[in-house]
Amino acid sequence: MTLSDPRFLSMSCWLQQLFGKPLQAKLISGDASFRRYFRLNVDGCDYIVTDSPPNLLDNKPFIALARAYHQAGIRVPKVLEFNEEAGFILQQDLGDNLLLPELTETNVSDWYLKALAILPDIAAVRESELGPLPDYDAAFVERELAIFSEWLLDKHWQVSLTAAEHTMLAESFAILTASALAQPQVGMHRDFHSRNLMLKEGKLWVIDFQDAVLGPVTYDAVSLLRDCYIRWPDAIVEPLLKAFFEQCRELGLVGEDVDYATFSRWFDLMGVQRHLKAAGIFARLHHRDGKSGYLKDIPLTLGYVADICERYPQLQALSSWVRQRLLPLTQQPAQPESQPQSRPQAEAQEHK
Repeated sequence: MTLSDPRFLSMSCWLQQLFGKPLQAKLISGDASFRRYFRLNVDGCDYIVTDSPPNLLDNKPFIALARAYHQAGIRVPKVLEFNEEAGFILQQDLGDNLLLPELTETNVSDWYLKALAILPDIAAVRESELGPLPDYDAAFVERELAIFSEWLLDKHWQVSLTAAEHTMLAESFAILTASALAQPQVGMHRDFHSRNLMLKEGKLWVIDFQDAVLGPVTYDAVSLLRDCYIRWPDAIVEPLLKAFFEQCRELGLVGEDVDYATFSRWFDLMGVQRHLKAAGIFARLHHRDGKSGYLKDIPLTLGYVADICERYPQLQALSSWVRQRLLPLTQQPAQPESQPQSRPQAEAQEHK
């Protein structure tokens, strides 16, 4: 970090005002948005400072949801100070132990069962001090699927679709949207996976929850069990999904009229929608934001799409198309990393 960074200087002044002495925060990471994270040690106590520019990101949902999740008994980092005008947040430091690096085929089921046990509490959070959570409605689903078309097909690979391919994609997207809307709608984290779960003193803590919405009951489960960054064998995933289904039935999150076959189909198709969107976002991060590290995850997300769609007759055309038309493109070298582009606040807030 250099002294030519005006936001860093502004943040340093704010921290000096809070603690009454000059302090040096150390950059530890950025994420798939415009946020930067710093670690600060004051008299032996560690804190995390988030630099989240308010002209690019709306920070109020994070603050409101942190309070709502905490009140619901969900372990989230405590917000200690918030400078709304500048976009600086001082919060509890959970350490560096993400769940993902700790996972093995031997222990993943135990950890994922613990993670799935958090979801009913998340499902119960349907509003914050800002009001009801946004609805993950048809327009929302369609906007996410458009990211795949715009950024992966058009921008990244310049894929020219035939009329038949346009029709096939439109029909497939309609099936995915209908499946999402048919599910019970609950409080939804929207990015619940092993990189957004942290380990502290043997417990799981939840981070990156600021984009929570009201949405399909299977969404967070498929985010976890069919993670965009790691793939587990079906022999591990299937028992976990069955356990989650029984948990949802027991807690009334799904009705007695919903059988496991229906629930499993909801789960599968929700995963297809999420992975299509994720592949588009990974391309967008490269071209629009100059963040190319996510390109390597595109083959995994598209592999999920091809394999899962193959199970359903209505989506087998999509499966074949992804396998034959898109997966070979993942072997081609990526275009040079783009420079981040400036853009309006409303556009910049969508990163999930």
